[in-house]
Amino acid sequence: MSTATTTEAQDLAPVRTESLAELLIAKERPPRPGALSTSLTFGWRAILKIKHVPEQLFDVTAFPIMMVLMYTYLFGGALAGSPREYIQYLLPGILVMSVVMITMYTGVSVNTDIEKGVFDRFRSLPIWRPSTLVGYLLGDALRYAMASAVMLTVGIIMGFRPDSALGVLGGVLLLLLFSFAFSWVWTMFGLLLRTEKSVMGVSMMVLFPLTFLSDIFVKPETMPGWLQAFVNNNPVTHVASAVRGLMAGDWPGADIAWSLGWAGLLVAVFGPVTMRLYNRK
Repeated sequence: MSTATTTEAQDLAPVRTESLAELLIAKERPPRPGALSTSLTFGWRAILKIKHVPEQLFDVTAFPIMMVLMYTYLFGGALAGSPREYIQYLLPGILVMSVVMITMYTGVSVNTDIEKGVFDRFRSLPIWRPSTLVGYLLGDALRYAMASAVMLTVGIIMGFRPDSALGVLGGVLLLLLFSFAFSWVWTMFGLLLRTEKSVMGVSMMVLFPLTFLSDIFVKPETMPGWLQAFVNNNPVTHVASAVRGLMAGDWPGADIAWSLGWAGLLVAVFGPVTMRLYNRK
């Protein structure tokens, strides 16, 4: 290489270095993602987990079908004279029971990610802090909708006849809203307890009294007075009665108000507690 060429290259090197530095400095950083976009991203992650592990769909397909078949044909004749008559009362309640029962898997998923160390990586990201937890809840809301669709399809095949299509839609939306709020309870336990088995154990201890001591299977009027006091003030009873009334073409304003009130109370109480645990985890 000639001396002139070498000299020219040396003269151009600082210029190229300076241009590259100016280019890197002048380049604008991408905007910080908003709360909605990050929450939807984590919700999509929850859906992808279902795609890669389809066995997770058993609790929203096989479990609801088993519940509606078992209770209708076991108790229908004894309680209402025939399974076809009983399913008119039972199906909205079993729908509420099945969806409320599977809300505990939100806490299980959170606890599993904590054990694997994934949560530490999420917390280091420059994003809206609650978006990780909200994403879990949004992904599970899709599972609740799938469980509702499965149960309504099976119920219609078995003879369930709602009086209002809009009432069915309104009942499902009310149930999804309540389940979304109720899932914050299990998210808190997922952060608080050490293992996913502990989360499931505590969840079942809470869910069984709430679901079975309600008006899902029979009317409270047939129960002892002391038990009626609990059943009539049970949030699951309010939701089941509201969904049942909407699907029958009525407008159960009091039960709808109670259901929305319980949902707001659950978010107001367990949302801040969950976020406090998440920030201190």
